[in-house]
Amino acid sequence: MSGIAAATVAQLDKLGIRAWFDLVLHLPSRYEDETRIVALRDARIGTTVQVELDVLGSEVRYRPRRQLIVQAADHGAELTLRFLNFYPSQVKQFVPGARIRVMGELRSSMFGAEMVHPRYRLVRADEPLPETLTPVYPTTQGLSQVALRALVNRAVGTCELHDTLPASVLNALDLGGFGASVRYLHAPPPDADVRALEARTHPAWRRIKFDELLAQQLSMRASYRRRRQRGAPALAARGHLLRKLMASLPFVLTPAQQRALAELRTDLARPYPMQRLLQGDVGSGKTVVAAAAALQAIENDFQVAVMAPTEILAEQHYAKFAAWLAPLGIEVVWLTGGQRKKAREAARARLQSGAAMVAVGTHALIQHDVSFQRLGLAIVDEQHRFGVRERLALGQKSTQELEPHRLMMSATPIPRTLAMSFYADLDVSVIDTLPPGRTPVATKLVAAPRRDEVIARVRAACVGGGQAYWVCPLIEESETLQLKTALATYETIRQTFPDLAVGLVHGRLSSAHKAEVMAAFKQGATQLLVATTVIEVGVDVPNATLMVIENAERMGLAQLHQLRGRVGRGRDASACILMYEPALSDAARSRLKVIFEHGDGFEIARRDLEQRGPGELLGARQSGIPMLRFADLAADVALLEQARTHAQRLLDLEPKLARAHMERWLGSRHDYLKA
Repeated sequence: MSGIAAATVAQLDKLGIRAWFDLVLHLPSRYEDETRIVALRDARIGTTVQVELDVLGSEVRYRPRRQLIVQAADHGAELTLRFLNFYPSQVKQFVPGARIRVMGELRSSMFGAEMVHPRYRLVRADEPLPETLTPVYPTTQGLSQVALRALVNRAVGTCELHDTLPASVLNALDLGGFGASVRYLHAPPPDADVRALEARTHPAWRRIKFDELLAQQLSMRASYRRRRQRGAPALAARGHLLRKLMASLPFVLTPAQQRALAELRTDLARPYPMQRLLQGDVGSGKTVVAAAAALQAIENDFQVAVMAPTEILAEQHYAKFAAWLAPLGIEVVWLTGGQRKKAREAARARLQSGAAMVAVGTHALIQHDVSFQRLGLAIVDEQHRFGVRERLALGQKSTQELEPHRLMMSATPIPRTLAMSFYADLDVSVIDTLPPGRTPVATKLVAAPRRDEVIARVRAACVGGGQAYWVCPLIEESETLQLKTALATYETIRQTFPDLAVGLVHGRLSSAHKAEVMAAFKQGATQLLVATTVIEVGVDVPNATLMVIENAERMGLAQLHQLRGRVGRGRDASACILMYEPALSDAARSRLKVIFEHGDGFEIARRDLEQRGPGELLGARQSGIPMLRFADLAADVALLEQARTHAQRLLDLEPKLARAHMERWLGSRHDYLKA
């Protein structure tokens, strides 16, 4: 950005502004009306007004604190201006007779009308008023509104604001021109509908939001099409291993599981890379569908990698894959960071030689010393917890030229609008029913002062032959949050339940210790498990029928739903007790109400999207996905549908315009790789 001081460039960078056109799209958050002067005698207390005054005098007072007091008048009506933070140069400005234009909230004080820290400037008696509303922009410390407005005006005046949409789209959707919409938002006329502008429902905003959604859809669909031009092994659906697996299972796949598996089998048989998201609620049976899909690669003599974000979840997958596939003569190896060197080297060698057909593990699978002879399918569970580079790295682990197929799994259901928007370059399979025999989990809200009742409920469950979890959100004390710690809670629980076998698991334990604790709980040797949220996913103990979550008000909806899904995995009635501190914020009360009233993960995810927005749900910025700045997935569903439809048509019929539109909105980011 030539012609701008280095310090200003650094401040703009904090706002995500790195080019002149970024300033064009740095749109106001609100407006002030400086087009009118209100006579002081007509101004109402409690309103924000602009008045023009003559300075009568000023002084610096030191009681009750240092402040600058300015007395000014408008045709005999007086006003006090009070500045609590000021510079010596300001004091010199307020000389008697000076004319000032002041904007601020008019208040009533014991000394009459006043404004505290109003915005002001010295003016001539005949100085004209602005002809448009004054925009107020999001800014950062050290970058004033005046400076930012000047830069934006310069950008709007010099940047090319031509349209990247054909007239057919503009007419079909009744959209205004891009240049006219941008100029209107930066400088609305005095009679503009300010409420509609600030609520982003004005037609000018509709154009901007459509453009943003269209750019995202174009980028996603272009990525989808590029993927289909790359080569992947065409894995024929032979079925002999699948039939053996189905015959060995003690259950029958649900219709939803069968439908998802059929979609996977069709994709795997194609000569371009599958990139499919398999999503389903907690306990819906995604893992067995993934294992069945893995057999299609193995039947074609290709290997499979299964990567999970935590050791507990990875170990759970390893146990299941080994139990299902080893009887079919398929070798499954385990790779994790905490593994002994000898075991790790042995697993690596088996993979490299092609003897082991399946590798299950954590990030250890993508280390530089791990390679596959013929990787045909990469499965990533809870994929939103991995960064884009990590997800890509797993697919690059084969020594062959063909790209492996990719299957991503998520037990955090994705709302429809989020899937349409941020996962538009993926094919999505949904398992929307639970296997028969799963009992609904009763959710109870209990205030922390009723802890004794909860303790009695836990004792009764464990003495009666069941098992229970006691979940705490942190492992070390936080002065700001004052949360219970797992370590402190463990000691308290041991003393509270001297007659029960109590275990402790948290993220700081070694892999071996963690595995030992979990094995004891699964085998029933431990009746009560004190844990942090490391058990959020991947723990399956059918005999555990009760969960207590402390400080539940501190956790997000998705996390609470995942934790609750650790119980109710058997046939016995199960319950989840959410303990909370009584002084709840409105947001915390809203979250607890949603989790109490709903058991459907898709509905919970929809509410989560409304409360937190897509950035949080997508696993922050490391997802590699350009975030939406203006459009709202909850309010702008109709626009999203229209953008989705027109993205396909533009790519087919107007590829140059489509490219120009992506470059305008995404810059170089439209070429990012999705994993």
